[in-house]
Amino acid sequence: MSEETLLLDDDLLMDDDLFADEPAAPKSEPAPRPQRDMQFFSHLPVQVSLELASAELSLGELMAMGEGDIVALDRMVGEPLDLRVNGTLLGRGEVVEVNGRYGVRLLEVEASKLSGMGG
Repeated sequence: MSEETLLLDDDLLMDDDLFADEPAAPKSEPAPRPQRDMQFFSHLPVQVSLELASAELSLGELMAMGEGDIVALDRMVGEPLDLRVNGTLLGRGEVVEVNGRYGVRLLEVEASKLSGMGG
């Protein structure tokens, strides 16, 4: 026997679909994944911020501003604030005062953002 390595058919990894003359049969749906315990993640800190409104200005407009100038924002008085977690919109709310401190009352929560989260 020579020093060459002999390869058997089982030694080669090939995609059977590459050589099929007819379309492959549809694959069955994968089994649903078991629910994971997400309790670990409930203790991770996240950055929560409230966005009152925003405005788009040119750099020239911004540089020309002085004390007392007013920037017109894109929201009306009384509209809800955006509540963002790590920069992602979680919901909307309104500012409230509780015991001399500001807070936010949630008016709506983006349920799709919470899907899959435990807690």
